[in-house]
Amino acid sequence: MDLLEGLNAAQREAVLSTEGFVRVIAGAGSGKTRALTRRFAYLVTELGILPGNLLCVTFTNKAANEMRQRIHNLTGDEDTGYINTFHGFCVSILQEDSHAVGYPKSFLVLDNSDIDAMLQIIYDERGLTLRDMTFSHARDMIEMLKLKERPDYYEDMITLPLDTLKEKYRKATSAKDIIFYGYLYQEKKCFALDYNDLIEFSLHIFRTHEDIRLKWQKRLEYIMIDEFQDIDPPQYELMQVLCGYHKNLFIVGDPDQTIYTWRGADVRYLLDFDKVYPTTKTILMMENYRSTPQILAACNSLIAKNQNRIKKDLLPTLPGGAPVLCHHAANSEQEASWIAEQIKALHAAGTPYRDMAILYRAHYLTRNLEEVLLREKLPYTIYSGVQFFSRAEIKDALCYLRMIACRDDLSFLRIANVPKRNLGARRMAFLKDYAAQNGCSLYDALRSNLDGELLRGTKAGKFVSLIESFTATYAQQPVSELLAAVLNESGYEAMLRTEGSQARLDNLAELKQSIYAYETTCGEECTLEHYLAHVAMFTSADLDDPRDQIRLMTVHSAKGLEFPHVFLCAMNEGVFPSRKTRTLPGMEEERRLCFVAMTRAQKALYLSEAEGRNLDGSPRYPSRFLLDIDEQLLTFTRTPREDLIRQAREYIGFSSRFLDEASLPDAFAPGTRVHHAVFGDGTVLEIDPVQKAQLIQFDSMPTPRAISMRAKLERK
Repeated sequence: MDLLEGLNAAQREAVLSTEGFVRVIAGAGSGKTRALTRRFAYLVTELGILPGNLLCVTFTNKAANEMRQRIHNLTGDEDTGYINTFHGFCVSILQEDSHAVGYPKSFLVLDNSDIDAMLQIIYDERGLTLRDMTFSHARDMIEMLKLKERPDYYEDMITLPLDTLKEKYRKATSAKDIIFYGYLYQEKKCFALDYNDLIEFSLHIFRTHEDIRLKWQKRLEYIMIDEFQDIDPPQYELMQVLCGYHKNLFIVGDPDQTIYTWRGADVRYLLDFDKVYPTTKTILMMENYRSTPQILAACNSLIAKNQNRIKKDLLPTLPGGAPVLCHHAANSEQEASWIAEQIKALHAAGTPYRDMAILYRAHYLTRNLEEVLLREKLPYTIYSGVQFFSRAEIKDALCYLRMIACRDDLSFLRIANVPKRNLGARRMAFLKDYAAQNGCSLYDALRSNLDGELLRGTKAGKFVSLIESFTATYAQQPVSELLAAVLNESGYEAMLRTEGSQARLDNLAELKQSIYAYETTCGEECTLEHYLAHVAMFTSADLDDPRDQIRLMTVHSAKGLEFPHVFLCAMNEGVFPSRKTRTLPGMEEERRLCFVAMTRAQKALYLSEAEGRNLDGSPRYPSRFLLDIDEQLLTFTRTPREDLIRQAREYIGFSSRFLDEASLPDAFAPGTRVHHAVFGDGTVLEIDPVQKAQLIQFDSMPTPRAISMRAKLERK
């Protein structure tokens, strides 16, 4: 096929601009995925570039899978090169070169449930409880320590012997240090890496091993990065390293869709790209193929109110459609009822439920919606992004696969006694003690004591035989077939059938299908180790749900998706924009988030808000984002009272005066010694950007104090 067929001028230019630094500013729905896939296919089929010498970075596994399939359809080649997320690509680096950091190729990639399992071990060993710190807080703390306070943490994981790291953990006294060093110890003990580690370990290898760095630089002749507005500093450094030899870098992004600055994303990398690389060619891709002119007009009107942006409008290509409806309800219950009525009318007219999505700023807003949808017997699903892979049967199945490949303690603890093998608490305690005394894994402890009195009368021998037999043969089997066999021979599926758990059996069938689909897009590279490393980064967003259900999700979850009919609800001040927004840059990000939500709609967009009271008792006003849109671009089904609009504008004007356009005042980095005129000397523990405060432990006080960044502090 002609790879340029059906492309507009900007898309064609993007495909043909193969050499040097290229920046594409691509608006929502402008066909950037088409341009990326055609460019990849053009490099391979027309220029003769080997697929294995191409890297295409996406920000979700789903996007990567879709792109692989599209490229396969265009080229007919099973080899689709490196099409992956940053973390997924780092897995490929480490699977090839983990020897440079002393790790095996079969290292584990941790997800949140694995991290929680490690935390449970630490809490049990050191007598911590959830009162000391919840698991959620502990996960966030570990991530912030790795990113901010102790960015060189990975050197401990790489260079320190396991016993030395264990000693650091044992000597730690504060809950913070106990959890952090206990976690690093557990990671190293299992040869496990979390998402932060994947990038930091890869960067460490490139910094310290010139030969490996040069090998990857030479291999990757062309690099393409999607969603460049969401890139963070470590990812940016990795990108700079990888393109350092051939200097062929193609980036795509939209400053108007920057919604992850709270996660470290920095849109300046996109905006200043041509300053860093002066030879950059910039291409504007503004023609929208997703939404009707009515939807785009409202979107353009909204985002134009942001000051810090590249001024541009999305250009419609589709014929006219329905007006953008805006509904004002007397209360939240009536708002939910109105949404349900619209859905019923659409469905009666032939629209499937799966073509409708209800978006909201935060999950707590679903209560009224769910009550009404249940009452009206309307089918729906809450799209959280983690549900499927967090289900017990899915975790169990994946742990069986991990036992075959890695034999790690986390997997052992989860499935050694599932189904029941008489390996209860007493026998598990014995195995833990034996493993600690002999410096071995729990599986090796079990294997060494099979003939002991304590394990007689158990099914431990059968479990070991099962693992050993599959370990010897798994390399010759596709992963999907291996999973089917191990679930059968372990007795796991029989256990579920005995329990009558059809839903759980259906979930396992869905997992097998997802593995099969993954195998077909990955080709020969889909080994068991490869799949296990990548599945740890999967979410429910990576699985297509064929059921005819209304999708409920946060706006952040909706990024990258599209739906024929979109309902954006709870458009009220203090909700959307969030009441936590305290700066002008923060307000602009909230407006970009609203823009992202509205641009998900293809055929029809419904905006709604309700009167009432907020949790603090204050009156609820329509969102400034509704008032930002030119009035003639909205069709009101029920118009708010004039006095309410006047009060809303007064409130917005008043609150805007407190938005500080400047960035945060200069703050001292955690660990810095400072002097306060009254409190004396102290140490900065952490920074709170929301409150614009620094948490300081003063030498004269038993507990820390949150001190405003505006306070005068001197560096010691």
